[in-house]
Amino acid sequence: MTSQIFELPDLKLESGETLHGAHVAYQTWGQLNEDRDNVVWVCHALTANADVLAWWPGLVGPGCYYDPADWFIVCANVLGSCYGTTGPLDADPATGQGRFQHFPLLTIRDLVAAHEALREELGLTDINTLIGGSLGGQQALEWAVVRPDLFDHLVVVATNARHSAWGIAFNEAQRLAIEADPTYSAGQPGGGDDGLRAARAIALLSYRSYSAYAETQTDPTDDELLREHRASTYQRYQGDKLVSRFDAYSYVSLSRSMDTHNLGRNRGGVPAALARIGARTLVLGISSDVLFPLSEQRELAAHIPGAMYAELDSRYGHDGFLLETAAITHFLELFYAPTFVH
Repeated sequence: MTSQIFELPDLKLESGETLHGAHVAYQTWGQLNEDRDNVVWVCHALTANADVLAWWPGLVGPGCYYDPADWFIVCANVLGSCYGTTGPLDADPATGQGRFQHFPLLTIRDLVAAHEALREELGLTDINTLIGGSLGGQQALEWAVVRPDLFDHLVVVATNARHSAWGIAFNEAQRLAIEADPTYSAGQPGGGDDGLRAARAIALLSYRSYSAYAETQTDPTDDELLREHRASTYQRYQGDKLVSRFDAYSYVSLSRSMDTHNLGRNRGGVPAALARIGARTLVLGISSDVLFPLSEQRELAAHIPGAMYAELDSRYGHDGFLLETAAITHFLELFYAPTFVH
């Protein structure tokens, strides 16, 4: 499946700026049924893309819970990314030059506004399920607050109603690493790559857990002095891996978008905002998640009317939302069962 492109109308951003000449890359799988009510819309996380079958295997795809044989599945790459949707590397229509570090601030509400414009373009008036984890969950929650009439079901995994001071601090530490790379300020393709390597190493500490590193990255010997430790080489490997597929300017842009997430802004606070959600909702937390701890998932479930709450017992930390697909499927089966009462 190749990406399709939607030319986005001029978008008035929450900051007051207007984003001109933007486009959105998206993919779809499956077919709409006769009633056009079998839509599953997936919102992706920070460094993912519109190809949800590639990054959420085991949950979305042939033979999975969300099977294209049964569902019409949509996933759109977010504004600010580097996977086909307008981002910092794309030319400003006014100058013909990339905006790089001067790309405008995008909030979660702006990302959702682009999704909403695409939904209207596709003529989808009834979305059976809106699902996302992490940054994807933030988008899903925002959209469900804005359009409580649109979604039948909402599934959010390892996310929150407002990005925490802890999460913002992690993001700022990563941006400091990127900005310390002198090539970042030059504003050119590949700028900030060394900083992005360091940023990814920082991020992994928030995505994983003590027990996960102990199990997979502990040095195999007690009998010699090591210069290169398994955990050290793993951090470098993951940094190189991200640099090979992502962009430092997009990373800065999207991490700043995450920091803006606050459902309660100008809505009377978080509880009042969550109370607007009309979809039947499943909230999933991860026992070992230090970035989006269980307290944040419980807050969501406490204030979304009739929400079902469950916890994934995982050693993988925040990354469990990508890896624990069997457990997520189990809770989805319970959630969609006819005995679930909203």
